[in-house]
Amino acid sequence: MKLSGKIEMDETMFGGKRAGKRGWGSIGKHMVFGMYKRNGKVITFPISDRSRVTITDLIFKHATPGSLCYTDEWHAYTYLSIRHEHVVVRKEKGIPRGTNHLNGIEGFWSYAKHWLYQYRGVPQQYFHLYLKEIEWRFNNRNTNLIPLIKRLIKEQIGADI
Repeated sequence: MKLSGKIEMDETMFGGKRAGKRGWGSIGKHMVFGMYKRNGKVITFPISDRSRVTITDLIFKHATPGSLCYTDEWHAYTYLSIRHEHVVVRKEKGIPRGTNHLNGIEGFWSYAKHWLYQYRGVPQQYFHLYLKEIEWRFNNRNTNLIPLIKRLIKEQIGADI
C-alpha cells in the first residue's frame, strides 16, 4: 500500500520499563516506524535502527512522490525534500509550535500501546504480528465487519449464512 497526500511520519519504542539505559539505546524494546495519512490509514514497520537509510527507504517505497510529509526534527528525515514536500514540526516542551502537528501518528501510537498493554508483554518473535493486527484494527475501525466475517466463513466452509 502506498500513501499519498498529507502524511505524518514518526518512530517510537514499544516495551515496558527496563533496567539500564533508557531511551533509544535501551535493550529489549522494539523500534517501530509509522506513516499515517491524515484522516486515513496507517502503515507500521518494525525497524532495527533509526538510521537515515532505513527510514528513507521505507518512505520512498511506501509514500507517493510529491506527498506532503510532516515529521519531527530527527536528522534521518532531512533527505525527504528530494522526492516530497517536507514540513518539520518543531516542539517546545512537547507541544508543537505553530499549526503543524503529528497528532495523527502519535494518536495511533497511543492506540497501539493501549491495545498491547492488556497482554502484559508480547513474545519478541511475534511482536510484528501483534503490531500488524493493531494496524489492521485501526485501519478498519469504522468498517462494518459483519459482511467481511460472513464472507470469510462462507469461503472456509462453502455454506450460505
